[in-house]
Amino acid sequence: MAHVCVLHVEDEIRLDPDRLGTLYYQLGDQGAEDVVCRAMEELAVRLADVDARYRALEWDEVARLSRSLISIAEQIGMVGLARVAGDVAQAARSRDFAAIGATLARLGRIADRSLTEVWDAQDLSV
Repeated sequence: MAHVCVLHVEDEIRLDPDRLGTLYYQLGDQGAEDVVCRAMEELAVRLADVDARYRALEWDEVARLSRSLISIAEQIGMVGLARVAGDVAQAARSRDFAAIGATLARLGRIADRSLTEVWDAQDLSV
């Protein structure tokens, strides 16, 4: 009889609430909400693009798009997401195929939870 082990991965979500606070202080409520919403939409689009380029085995594009995620994530305080996007870019540049798959899976998990955390933190509705 075979035994199956199921791993439950829980990645720590790292957000910088001070970054969001600074945006709200500098831009006001409406301006900050606009920036956060646009950034989150752009993150979602680029994450889908990274996944499509990964499936197409376009490593240079995976690296480029992953690097582009960093500044967007940092803008709204998603420091964990920014760090993992950098890891994906590095793995793609070095053509470390096992690392690309692993870090891309982690990027997806962290992105899902980070986007939810920012929505919840700002009390925004989807």
